[in-house]
Formats: sequence, structure tokens, C-alpha cells
Amino acid sequence: MARAFALLLFLGLGLAQTTPVWGFRVVNTYPHDPAAFTQGLVYHQGVLYEGTGLYGQSSLRRVELKTGRVLQSHRLGAEYFGEGVTLFQNRLYQLTWRNRVGFIYDLSLRPIGRFSYDTEGWGLTHDGRSLIMSDGSARLYFLNPRTLRPERTLIVRADGVPVERLNELEYIQGRIWANVWLTTRIAIIHPQSGVVEAWLRARPPGPVGPGPQPQPRRCSERDCLR
Repeated sequence: MARAFALLLFLGLGLAQTTPVWGFRVVNTYPHDPAAFTQGLVYHQGVLYEGTGLYGQSSLRRVELKTGRVLQSHRLGAEYFGEGVTLFQNRLYQLTWRNRVGFIYDLSLRPIGRFSYDTEGWGLTHDGRSLIMSDGSARLYFLNPRTLRPERTLIVRADGVPVERLNELEYIQGRIWANVWLTTRIAIIHPQSGVVEAWLRARPPGPVGPGPQPQPRRCSERDCLR
């Protein structure tokens, strides 16, 4: 249980640049299975619902937050690479990477349906009306929760430039939060305009001062924000 989840408080760093950069403060940590290739994560009523990836190892799990103990697990077939997970109207939705199929479960992890899409599947969240999906590009897809087909798409831009490799998604206080794969940055996105309103720098901040936006730091595929 060497790897840990961290609860964070986000702090504005006040850098003099077009898009502000936020830092963070760790307020708690929890044990977590270091072998789990976490791809999606939902907290609900004291339990984590965790989707894991890798071919032959992908799963959807119920995990006890305080101990990291796996309470229940549903394994995906070996041909699937599990991706993003969200909980919407008491149903769990899980994407797969390149199979172009997603799975639907009840809260007991019992499979109750599936759906298809025309792209790769990366991250998944919802805004209370639509499911929101990423495919590793700069584009987000807003899916009708009844048909699970796209109703609109959104290109995400920072300072006018499309932000590629959008990955894991969360919807927090009216904004979409998306990590940029293979960097330590999280984009905070306006859901109508697609503009990145702020960056979260998800690593311990160094000296802070005026100047250009720091270049994104790359990380390994195994130990990276997902």
C-alpha cells in the first residue's frame, strides 16, 4: 500500500501571466494499492469507486477509503483497457481505451448495459445534465445520458492554443477540471467557452515570481497524473 491518495487544498500562486497558476496543500493522505493502474475515481458515501487499466488487469472496484482495502472487484475481459469512470443517477459508467465501448453498472458493480462511441475513451465526468468525455485530444464530448450519443463538443484552449492530451475529468463548482496526460498540470475549464481559466500545478511549488508560464514537466507513463 505504498502509493497514497492525497486530499488537496488549492492555492492561487499569483503569477503574473495570462492564465493564472494555482498551487496546492496536502491536507490528508490515504493508503492505496500500488499495483492499481488508476484510470477513474469516484467518491460516494464513504467508498471509492475506482476504475483500473492495463490489458488483462482492468477492473472496477469498491475501495474502503481509510484503509485502501478492496471491498469488491469486477474484472474486465483481457481485451479491454479500462479508462475513466463517473457516477450519474446511481449508475456507474466506465470507458475503455480503444475498444470504443463503455460499460454501465449499478452500485453493486453488477453490469447492466453498455454503450459505444466513435473515438478513444480517456476521461469521464458529468455536470448533472450530460456525461462529459475526453479522448486524448483537445476536444470534450457532451453525451446525452439517455442515448449516450454526443450532443455537442468543445475545443479546450489556453491563451488561444488548443490543449491536447486532455485525460481524467472532474466537474467541480461549475468548471471542468482536466489533467494533461504526461504533465503535472490540471486545466480548469469554462464548460461553455472551453477557455482554460487557471492551471493547477500538481507538484510541490518552487520559488514563485513573475515571468512566463512554466513549461509542463513530463512524467513517466506509470507514475503520472491520470
